[in-house]
Order: sequence, then C-alpha cells, then structure tokens
Amino acid sequence: MKKLAMIGCGGIGKYHLNHLLSFSDIELAGFCDPILEQAEKFVSEAGSGRAFTNYKEMYDKINPDMVFICIPPAEHGEVEFETINRRIPFFVEKPIALSTDLAKQICYEVKKAELITAVGFQCRYSNLVEPNVRFIKEKEIIFVDCIRIGSVPRVAWWKKRSASGGQIVEQTIHQLDIIRYVLDEPNEVFTMGTKGFITDVEDYDTEDLSTTVVRFKSGALATISTGCYATSSNAADSKIVFSSRDSRAELRILDDLKIFGDDEIAYKEKGDAGILCDRAFIDSVLTSDGSKIRSSYEDAVCTLEFALACNRSMDTGLPVEIGS
Repeated sequence: MKKLAMIGCGGIGKYHLNHLLSFSDIELAGFCDPILEQAEKFVSEAGSGRAFTNYKEMYDKINPDMVFICIPPAEHGEVEFETINRRIPFFVEKPIALSTDLAKQICYEVKKAELITAVGFQCRYSNLVEPNVRFIKEKEIIFVDCIRIGSVPRVAWWKKRSASGGQIVEQTIHQLDIIRYVLDEPNEVFTMGTKGFITDVEDYDTEDLSTTVVRFKSGALATISTGCYATSSNAADSKIVFSSRDSRAELRILDDLKIFGDDEIAYKEKGDAGILCDRAFIDSVLTSDGSKIRSSYEDAVCTLEFALACNRSMDTGLPVEIGS
C-alpha cells in the first residue's frame, strides 16, 4: 500500500484529511507541522501514522510515496525543491507561491524530474463545469462579470499581503482559475484597490476591495471585483456571469449554475469536488498516469501569474500584460 504524508496540519490540511480518511487504498503514514500538537491531532484522527515537526525527518523516516503540501503562501519554495529532489509526487495547495519566478523555478524542476503533481483547484472537478463549458462553446462570450465578497479570514498570516498575497491571490484565485479553465486566457489586466473601510482588524494591510478589468485573448472583457469588507452574505451576490448576445450563464462556484436564454436551465452541485480533486491525484500516483489531473503545477503557474499581475497593476497604477 502506498504511503501518504502531509506537511501542514492547519485548516486546509484538515479539509484534505477528511477526504483522505474515506480512502482505503493508501496508508496515512506521516503528518508534519511546526506545532507538534497539531500533527499529533492529525495522527489521532487518522488512526495511523507518526507526527513530526521537521518534514525532512519525516521524509527520512517515512519514505512516503506521495505528499500533500498544505502550507501558508509565503512558505513555498524549500519544501517543494526538497520534495522534487527526493522524487516524491506532490499535491500542493494554492496559491503555489507569491512569486512567479519562484513558481516557474519549481515548475522547471518538476518537469525535469517528470513528477506527477496536482494543485488544489477543486472547482475544476465540479459537475457544473461541463454544462458551463458547453454553454461557452455554443455562445460567443463577450463580457464576464465576477464578484467575490466576503470577510477577513481569522488567521494571522492572512492579514498581511506580504504573507498571503491579499484576497485576489489567496482566495479569488479560485475564480480566476475557473474563468481560465472554462473560457480563455487573460491577455491584460488593470486593477484598482481601496482601503480604509476595515477598521476592526489589527495589523491588517491588504486591500478591502479591488476591481480588475481583464482583456482576454479572444477580445472579450471582464470585471472581477473582490472584497473582504462584508459582515453578511447579504452584502453581495458572489457569482460569475458569462454574457453572450442573447443569453447568460450565472455560476456560483460549487453551488449552482443557471443559464438564462429562451428557457431557464438550472444545475446544482452534486457530491464533493474536493474529494474528486484529491482522488484524481492519488489515482494518478497509483497508476503512474497523470492524465486525469485537471490542474497540474505547470497549469497553476498560469493562474498564479494572472493573480499576481492584478497585484502588480494595483501597485503601479498601470495596466499589466500577462507574461510581461
């Protein structure tokens, strides 16, 4: 039985652990976290494995066949390079880095090592993707309107843009990714941000709200607005609207898809896309065939580049071409 290890035993690690507990064909062999008690808690919940505070020691003693890397955004780099050097296939949570250069270096080493990799863009595995793609193929999409409004996550590192990348990079990257996946690649972005509305979060320095205008390679345009100022879900209807000449599709990620035209057609989310995402990676490792993975590391670099271009535009006050 193949051995699986996990680095990072926080909230997103628990999300994956809950999925992994339903799989009977892998051994949950090791859990690593800087706080030993956190790793020990995961061992207890898994009913197997050993707890570590040093991932290299875990690699030495466990010799895992695959690893889930669930660490904060600013901590990527050394862990991935060590994992690649040991030829261990890995699943890594988004955002994969806070630097395009670093992500591209990691990607280069992944390709050189011919490793199977996957990234935590579980929305790609939703049953809503197929009808969304079908609508887009049948209609010429001219405009996309995307909104994601929420509150400030209560984890210390999220409040600092240098640690999280801000909301675009750490959260709304899911929206950017699904737009890339079902529609088109971005060509240019221009982003404006604003601050001063959130006054009750200490040491908070990222944007309260940003709005991005995107030009896609097809010539279509989008507006993507994302904020963390809300105290209630009544503040905004978070969704992505794909607009054609005579119809539109409204996607609420991992919730529902409604198509408005001559008739209204509604689709509901079924099952757990996160389980499918995790399972696709594990099956790929077990079979040595990564063809069922919908978000490889190489592809996730493009989504990261999209998100970081928005930040760069905010910082410079200028439009940014993707890939420039």
